[in-house]
Amino acid sequence: MGQVEATTERIIAAGAEDVFDALADYSGTRAKLLPEHFSEYEVREGGDGEGTLVHWKLQATSKRVRDCLLEVSEPSTGQLVEKDRNSSMVTTWTVTPAGEGSSKVVVTTTWTGATGIGGFFERAFAPKGLARIHDAVLARLAAETEGGPSAG
Repeated sequence: MGQVEATTERIIAAGAEDVFDALADYSGTRAKLLPEHFSEYEVREGGDGEGTLVHWKLQATSKRVRDCLLEVSEPSTGQLVEKDRNSSMVTTWTVTPAGEGSSKVVVTTTWTGATGIGGFFERAFAPKGLARIHDAVLARLAAETEGGPSAG
């Protein structure tokens, strides 16, 4: 079994603090950022960053649906980590300043892949599919936060 990783990044024309706050707002903004691949979104505990417990179903392909129950932590400034209680999947969002009024968001998801031929296909195709999903989330994040604090 190998580690599978998908990473996507985007520069957003909004301050790092505003972008991070939008990402960490599970009880409000985050639900608006999720594309059609996500369903049954529900905040079960908390709702703002550290200590949040959030549930959703992620439909990565027409046949593959993951039931995710994620514990959120903030191990360092500008970083959100979502650990799935139901699998080995961990998603890390890192927001850093990228010049005047801009920020860089990097999202990395890792998990322990399957073995055999299934694992080969998972390592070959899953990162690309997940990167497309993350890119859609980042595009919505940009639309939500760009234009200053009054946006959204």
